[in-house]
This record gives sequence, C-alpha cells and structure tokens, in this order.
Amino acid sequence: METIYIRIEKKGRGGKTVTVMDGFTRRQQELEDLASQMKKACGAGGTVRDGGIEIQGDRKMALADFLKKQGFAIKGI
Repeated sequence: METIYIRIEKKGRGGKTVTVMDGFTRRQQELEDLASQMKKACGAGGTVRDGGIEIQGDRKMALADFLKKQGFAIKGI
C-alpha cells in the first residue's frame, strides 16, 4: 500500500492555491491516468510534476477520499 502525502501550497504560484500529492511509486503513464481521474472527480485542472500530482484549488478532503477508495494510505490531512 502506497502512502500519499497531501499538502496545500500557495507560495510561488501567484497567490493561487494548489493541492499537491507526493509519495507515488508508479510509472509516469499510471500517474497521468490517475491525475486525469482526479481532475474529473474534482472538476478542476491539474498536472503531474516531479513524480507527484498537483490539482488546482484546495481539494484536500475530496482527494483524500478519492485516494482512500483507490486503496492508498493518506497522510497530511
């Protein structure tokens, strides 16, 4: 079971809030597919960067629920 760390960032993003998730041990294509599912679930934009996933906005709780349903362990909530 992968442990995913979720945090909120604003610094260096022009004042915009971004939910950042780190700790994935999957390949790039798997991360992109997972990010696509997350974006659809939240109705928000996002990207895969440096082995993590970034989703626009403060979506910490919604993404934590989504990841728990996918079988991930969550830290940082």
